[in-house]
Amino acid sequence: MLNPSHFDFTKDYVLEDERVILRPITISDVSFLEEYVINESEIWKYSLVAINTEADLKAYIISAMYARNNKTAYAFAVFDKQLNCHVGSTRFYDIQLAFETTQLGYTWYSKKVWGTGLNQHCKYLVLQFAFEQMNFKRVEFRADNDNKRSIAAMQKIGCTVEGILRSHLPRPDGTRRDSIVLSITKEDWNNKVKALLESQLK
Repeated sequence: MLNPSHFDFTKDYVLEDERVILRPITISDVSFLEEYVINESEIWKYSLVAINTEADLKAYIISAMYARNNKTAYAFAVFDKQLNCHVGSTRFYDIQLAFETTQLGYTWYSKKVWGTGLNQHCKYLVLQFAFEQMNFKRVEFRADNDNKRSIAAMQKIGCTVEGILRSHLPRPDGTRRDSIVLSITKEDWNNKVKALLESQLK
């Protein structure tokens, strides 16, 4: 088992099972993902970054790649094997190797895979990677407290609600959001979350 200090930001980690492939996001993914900016604007409703154009998406991906170069984040493009196309993205961010913790977020999927079980496959792969390969002790999740759909999805996979950060971050429209904080610890993963997620894979 690797110590998290051995997380290699220069390595192209690929996570895969029978349903999905997660691979490091690159600028070429703009061509795969731009349709969701054009045709599915509602998936960005609770995003902290305004993504309305192809240029916005390009800037979003470049920012993710820059964070990887700075060893603070590691973003994946999500490929659905059933649909044979790219359907979204997810990211480790605020990676703190010294403290063996990370946040998991910037997760979005095309509406065509909502409710199909794809999220469970993605979460199983990234959490297994975090806890079993990189030996992280805690994975944290945050969301707009108004984003009830996302919160329900996180609770479904076994996240524990820890509290609310009031007036935490500015939204693109100038209002401020309350952020809900959830987490999964390594003990949670070993004792219940891994088995819970395995039972939800389909």
